[in-house]
Amino acid sequence: MSPSRFLPLFSAAIFAASTVLAANWPQFRGPDHQGVSSERGLPLAWNSTSNVLWKASIPGESWSSPIVWKDRVFLTTATENGESCRVLALNAKDGRIVWDKEVFKQTPRRKEGRNSYATPTPSTDGKRVYACFGDGSFAALDFSGKIVWTNRDFPFYSQHGLGTSAILHDGILVMARDGSSDGEDKKIGWQKPWDKSYVLALDAATGKLLWKTGRGLSRISHGVPTLFTDHGKTQVVSEAGDVVQGFDLKTGERLWSSEVLGEGKVPSTIVGDGLAFTSGGWGGKETIKAFRIGARGDLKESNLVWEQRKGIPKVPSMLFVKPYLYAITDGGIASCFAADTGAIVWQERVGGNFSASPIAADGRLYFLSDEGVTTVLRAGPKFEVLATNPIGEKLQASMAAANGRILIRNTSHLWCIGSK
Repeated sequence: MSPSRFLPLFSAAIFAASTVLAANWPQFRGPDHQGVSSERGLPLAWNSTSNVLWKASIPGESWSSPIVWKDRVFLTTATENGESCRVLALNAKDGRIVWDKEVFKQTPRRKEGRNSYATPTPSTDGKRVYACFGDGSFAALDFSGKIVWTNRDFPFYSQHGLGTSAILHDGILVMARDGSSDGEDKKIGWQKPWDKSYVLALDAATGKLLWKTGRGLSRISHGVPTLFTDHGKTQVVSEAGDVVQGFDLKTGERLWSSEVLGEGKVPSTIVGDGLAFTSGGWGGKETIKAFRIGARGDLKESNLVWEQRKGIPKVPSMLFVKPYLYAITDGGIASCFAADTGAIVWQERVGGNFSASPIAADGRLYFLSDEGVTTVLRAGPKFEVLATNPIGEKLQASMAAANGRILIRNTSHLWCIGSK
């Protein structure tokens, strides 16, 4: 057989390998930290019996999202009334639990009813899994389930519990710590600004602290940071109560800070076309805002590009799919905004209540309600419902998309949805 006969096979193998790599969902909101997947051919329609490839029972209670690396699915949970902190690995093909490892015990403290003692979503680099739990402790495990390191140097308290997640990039594990005071006055840090919140970075290889940078005055928050790279330099973009800020990924230097009033921020910051998009919070001054990234210092609102007061999500994060910004309110109003101006393109009720952050893939938007219904919309300037998919179980965790499948976690199960 001539060498040229092998070229199609060789090309197909390279394409398959790159597709597998691109299909990983390694942390909260996927490979880009923003809920956008490069997957094609994800399932469009399903219910509790149709297009369910497997359904695995998961012990304990947790609202962390599943993550995927090739043939492994990882997630966290807390059993024994929140005391036992555990990381699980499942076979992605059939849902079989490969290992279930307790990494340490924690002392459960106060949290809101919509939170759990294992809400932070883990992350992976393909070699290790990095997890964090309600008391603020970290653990790293290899893919066999062996504990590589733990870090319990940054205890956490919040009136709401710990609701954010760490992100992983270039060997650096970054997490925002926007809690509140456990002293006599519980409103400090929650409803009253304080200067104790910070963003920290750990060396993923060792678990040692790389940097820890204070926010200045801010209030309680649960959003997950994202990354913005410009001219080869990467910064961490992170929102807390009253502020959205940028930090140098390598050094932790706080590069800029802008004003976004409101406490209890939950939606994660997203970026696109040089803008940082923020939303959520309580206190009566909540808006969606877009800030231009690039200036340095205490900017207040000098880099504000636009502000929108309609269709504000207080818990689910938004989606940027150029040239649009998409959002779903807690009460089920879906919106499409022009990302450059904030103008409303369409705004329609889809129904239900929402905590999970949506995802986008292959020209579709997937909105997952607390009632277990996924509404699939066509991405674009026209509101169009493509499918309404119920599974009939309560949930709050955000879905993951990988290898042509969608993973949905509810109170006691992990569902794998795919075309049979």
